[in-house]
Amino acid sequence: MKLIGVDVGGTFTDLVYADTEIGRTAVHKVSTTPDDPSRGVIAGLVSLCDSHCIPRDTIDVVFHGTTIATNAILEHDGAVTGMITTGGYRDILHIGRHQRPQHYSIMQDIPWQDRPLIKRRHRKTVKERLVPPRGEVLEPLDEAGVRQAARELKEAGVEAIAICFLFSYLDPAHEARAMAIVREECPECFATTSSSVSPQFREFERFTTTAMNAFVGPKVRNYVTRLESEIEASGFKADLRIMASNGGVATPAMVAERPVLTLLSGPAAGVIGGDWAGALSSRRNLITFDVGGTSADIGIVTDGGFGEATARDTWIAGFPVLVPMIDVHTIGAGGGSIAHVDQAGAFKVGPRSAGAIPGPAAYGRGGTRPTVTDANVVLGRLDSRNFLGGGMALDEVAARRVIGELARDLGVGDREAAEGVITLINANMANAIRSRTVQKGIDPRDYALVAFGGAGPLHGAEVADMLGVPEVIVPPHPGITSAVGLLISDLRYDAIRTSFQVSGATDLARINADFAAMQKELTARFAADGVDLAKVTFERRGDLRYVGQGYELKVPIPLGLVDETVLAKVFETFHEIHRKEYGHHFAQSGIEIVNLRLVGAASAARIGRPAAGSPKSLAEARMRTGTGTFRIDGKLADHPTDFYRRDLLPVGERIVGPAIVLQMDSTTVVPPRHTFEADAAGNLVIRKIEA
Repeated sequence: MKLIGVDVGGTFTDLVYADTEIGRTAVHKVSTTPDDPSRGVIAGLVSLCDSHCIPRDTIDVVFHGTTIATNAILEHDGAVTGMITTGGYRDILHIGRHQRPQHYSIMQDIPWQDRPLIKRRHRKTVKERLVPPRGEVLEPLDEAGVRQAARELKEAGVEAIAICFLFSYLDPAHEARAMAIVREECPECFATTSSSVSPQFREFERFTTTAMNAFVGPKVRNYVTRLESEIEASGFKADLRIMASNGGVATPAMVAERPVLTLLSGPAAGVIGGDWAGALSSRRNLITFDVGGTSADIGIVTDGGFGEATARDTWIAGFPVLVPMIDVHTIGAGGGSIAHVDQAGAFKVGPRSAGAIPGPAAYGRGGTRPTVTDANVVLGRLDSRNFLGGGMALDEVAARRVIGELARDLGVGDREAAEGVITLINANMANAIRSRTVQKGIDPRDYALVAFGGAGPLHGAEVADMLGVPEVIVPPHPGITSAVGLLISDLRYDAIRTSFQVSGATDLARINADFAAMQKELTARFAADGVDLAKVTFERRGDLRYVGQGYELKVPIPLGLVDETVLAKVFETFHEIHRKEYGHHFAQSGIEIVNLRLVGAASAARIGRPAAGSPKSLAEARMRTGTGTFRIDGKLADHPTDFYRRDLLPVGERIVGPAIVLQMDSTTVVPPRHTFEADAAGNLVIRKIEA
């Protein structure tokens, strides 16, 4: 099959082509078009195919990582949204929980109150009530009330409606009927229900997730619909698949219905791509380090598996999100991060970014603020004549000008200011990695750092040094690794049922019935997508906790009939996972099964291992010797620095830095007292020389 992966970043849109039958690959980058990302996607698809003589109509599937939903939440630029909920629960979205973002601050930003997804005047209530634990009807749905609420919201100019009833995860019938009425009264509105988006307990999180789905719904639906038509109009006959936050891909129809599934679309693909690169060199414990123009995304892969974010850790722009997501931590740190002196006189880098337009001053697009990219130019770590493989020239004069202005504000020399920018951004990124490793009981010295994205290889070695990480792996095409991740993702859907059962009093018939119902639900989804059901695999999990605990741990549950013996083994596994997570367990305590989960995946054709290169010599690879500025033993100094073409590096030959390794999609910096080599898998491996 012929596949293309397209990942939209803040500065560049990255593309990778793979012919799985003959092993051919090609990579490409174009500038992101922030006003309408689909323009950049189409331009990239067309220029990739045309420049590599690939007939457009031969492409089978286009896989896409999108930031549309994420940006709509971050910028609070979604639809005018309304809500229909159970009488007496109008203000759940405002009240939240007793925990505040900052426990002891009397002046703090509470996102769901300061910038609500749904204004109070657009939140309507109706009579209806279910009761736990079985979802019996205490009060029937007031259908006339739903109809009246829908009409009032329509008159108010609402574009999307979220239907959120109390305990609807036990029985979705009331929400389903309300949905039918809303569609009759407001056929032009985007409508969604909490039982279809996140059918599990925790009302605030479930209601907020559903509100978020409605808030971004019209924008995502319009984008996906427009992109599909533009792909077809450009001469492609390919199917479109969208990356989801759970590490799988979904059809446009599924994304249009549940756009909240794409909130971590690009970062999730990056973790998968980083895992793929590490596996090429047989590394199974990895820290994925994806640095682009505006942000740095950090993921942890242990024994070849990546974790799913827990309910207490899943937040977007300060709002809780209760959908399956790969555990990715994002900070505002990238090549476009702006260096500045704040009002208190502190020197800071980020989180504000110059983005794609105007971008860093070195891009020559009118940027006037000093950025990380400009600092790298001043320090000789970017070749102004060979950026993007020579496809884009950097304005070295402009970079030196803005860094010079920063230096005057700081009262230091230009090189010191530039080096300070790099040191500060590296420290910010290292601290972010510590929060996901050291602070969670993970020793980063037992891991390899996989550095990718346009700027990851520029900073990877120095960040690894700060953490004591022994080696850095730079993937074959680091700048488009997230796009590569798209090409190794399965079609993947999740189902969930809230159970609330306690060890010693479990209803095995109900557990087996819930799993059977979820498998039937997911099987129907795959069948609707035209998937060969023989290729679909399932994986079961449970959200378990000790009785009295507030949060759960995910525990695998084997396929097949769940009986007392199987359940006893599940409880034993929970004890082990709890001990690993918290350092202790309570063998005599009761265990509560909170949720049951089923994950269905259908494997697709995917990109293979990079082809082995032909023998090269170091002399062929060396382009020139320049000057790079590095701080060694506390002293900032210029060092003779060799520049190499990555595609001509000999395999297996260890080379001593400092060095700059150039390729089309990224630049790798090897500081002094480090070595690097191109391994047989196509990765660059950087190691520090121990004194």
